[in-house]
Amino acid sequence: MGKHAFIFPGQGSQFSGMGKNLYDNNSIAKNLFEQANDILGFKISDIMFAGTDEDLKQTKVTQPAIFLHSVIAFKILENTQPDMVAGHSLGEFSALVANETLRFEDALKLVSIRANAMQKACEANPSTMAAVLALADDKVEEICAAVQQETNEVVVAANYNCTGQLVISGSIKGIDIACERMKQAGAKRALVLPVGGAFHSPLMAMAKEELAAAIEATNFNTPICPVYQNVTASAVSDALTIKQNLITQLTGAVKWTQSVQAMVADGATHFTEVGPGKVLQGLVQKIYKEAITDGVS
Repeated sequence: MGKHAFIFPGQGSQFSGMGKNLYDNNSIAKNLFEQANDILGFKISDIMFAGTDEDLKQTKVTQPAIFLHSVIAFKILENTQPDMVAGHSLGEFSALVANETLRFEDALKLVSIRANAMQKACEANPSTMAAVLALADDKVEEICAAVQQETNEVVVAANYNCTGQLVISGSIKGIDIACERMKQAGAKRALVLPVGGAFHSPLMAMAKEELAAAIEATNFNTPICPVYQNVTASAVSDALTIKQNLITQLTGAVKWTQSVQAMVADGATHFTEVGPGKVLQGLVQKIYKEAITDGVS
């Protein structure tokens, strides 16, 4: 038998009405949503169930909303014992609740601090991200390095989503120059994304400091199964190492392609995406065609 991996989405999967089915049909879910409203100090459940797309796009709402949908959907699954977990960017926090490294309340507080710190960093330093399609990873990295060297603008590879789909992150000017060069180098598309700022780049250093202090002060338990972390793309089971990798994550790249490849190498054949959307199922299929994928929301 192959191993069963549970994977958790990040920002971008939010939609109005998310999680309402869980709240309406399950008393455990309802209690967790109410607890979350208390912890956050505002009724996030109202925004999730009935908010506009604009309401849901605010970073301070988006991140806790996706986290809550994922974690609550996971917590009410019957008899689930993951063999391994991973999450895309923000989703790593959901994964760490699923493998019992973090308590629900602690993780939610960290997600909220992370969202607010990222929001502040975005406001202090206008910056952006762009998707680059159908260009080899090493070519993308090479162009980013050249633009940085020649212009002193920040441009880095931020998300390795699947082969031929990479997201770069940096200053607005740096990203504009890099996008032009990516197209010249043969990229099918190099498209600036509607995001608040340069996530997973050195421009998040300010947010990283704030989040690091909160993570340091939080208790991390020994997990019940390994987490494949974004920055290392390898199985981690040591609580202290998990902590350090989570701090590095805000300014480091999300190595999703490499994480899925490592999970497959370690025996994963079945991937269940828990939470809103189906983005990760699609990426897994592109990385490993033989994978069995499904979703729980």
